Amino acid sequence: MSTSVITGPTGPVLRDGAFGNAVHLVCRECRATQALGPFYACQECFGPLEIGYDFPTVTRASIEAGPKNIWRYQSLLPVPSDITGSPNMEPGFTRLVKAGNLARELGMRNLWVKDDSGNPTHSFKDRVVAVALSAAREFGSTVFACPSTGNLANAVAAAGARAGLKTVVFIPQDLERPKVITTAVYGGTLVAVKGTYDDVNRLASEIAGEEDGWAFVNVNVRPYYAEGSKTLGYEVAEQLGWRLPEQVVIPVASGSQLTKVDKGFSELVSLGLVEESPYKIFGAQAAGCSPVASAFKGGQDVVRPVRPDTIAKSLAIGNPADGPYVLDVARRTGGAVEDVTDDEVRDGIQLLARTEGIFAETAGGVTVATLRKLLATGRLDPDADTVVFNTGDGLKTLDAVADRVGPAATIDPSYQAFTAANLV
Repeated sequence: MSTSVITGPTGPVLRDGAFGNAVHLVCRECRATQALGPFYACQECFGPLEIGYDFPTVTRASIEAGPKNIWRYQSLLPVPSDITGSPNMEPGFTRLVKAGNLARELGMRNLWVKDDSGNPTHSFKDRVVAVALSAAREFGSTVFACPSTGNLANAVAAAGARAGLKTVVFIPQDLERPKVITTAVYGGTLVAVKGTYDDVNRLASEIAGEEDGWAFVNVNVRPYYAEGSKTLGYEVAEQLGWRLPEQVVIPVASGSQLTKVDKGFSELVSLGLVEESPYKIFGAQAAGCSPVASAFKGGQDVVRPVRPDTIAKSLAIGNPADGPYVLDVARRTGGAVEDVTDDEVRDGIQLLARTEGIFAETAGGVTVATLRKLLATGRLDPDADTVVFNTGDGLKTLDAVADRVGPAATIDPSYQAFTAANLV
């Protein structure tokens, strides 16, 4: 499917159906449209771009007949109809766990965990990368790249290896060691940068502007990449029996996941796939990197950048690109954006593991801790159907709880030693 893309006076010349039912790029600020291409800033006002569609008739039956991955929603994504024939990681359709034990402990009626740790590289980033990879192929890109706080690095390196594309991944030098290893193992080029993720992102943006043939998944092909997060919303609704939850709690890094889940819900309603019903969207941040939560609490529309200082490194984006849009979604739906301390994050990780057998990375700890805080402060309804999102695997952030867990005792190999230890 890789093509040699010719650039004409209005942009790349693409093969028919290269982006499925996507018809143009549209500015999220001024709503001006422009041709599909490797662009991320509006030509009129320099606002961020997203994908505009002309959707066909889509039915529940046609979706349910599709593969058990995100390509069951192929007609709702900017990908070609033959996407399943190209080598990719086939992410998605992860489990929605009915969290009865956690619900009882928190005094809730109906609670589910959307557990995206079951994706190929154990985070939701496999979804967005799969869509970005399709765009990179259609643009004839020769290098598949990203700046990353860790999970994206894993996903890009693995997807590039599977597709036979050269990968170059940029990470902060203080990234968790497991995430470094689980990126480097795929054999691409891994570059550690002295600085925060925001420093890494600025470098990536500069390279994207200077180098030809580079597809930075979250920079110059960001409009396509971001659409992958919609599939989380699609799956939750489908797995609930084609209905929307009343409340969701979603971790916020750049904020794109939260805004795209909202977009996914809206599209399902407009297509007649679910009945329209009110829902509230809550954002979760770590206190050591909470620019969106601070803006929400202060009643502000501007998200002021911060320098991250938190164990939740996958959420440590001090200048989140979708921050203002997260504020819009939270306020429009009647939700909120809250933050929790690192100790609360650790508590959240252990609480989810102890009650539901799900070992979340620090981002999941942020989400569970925020759920508990929202309940305690009365902003989240304990009787409403609620879904929380676990976006990654705890094996990637072992240090967060390493000093909190371990053997209850060390004993000699005898029954007498066992009974003497009074363990049960």
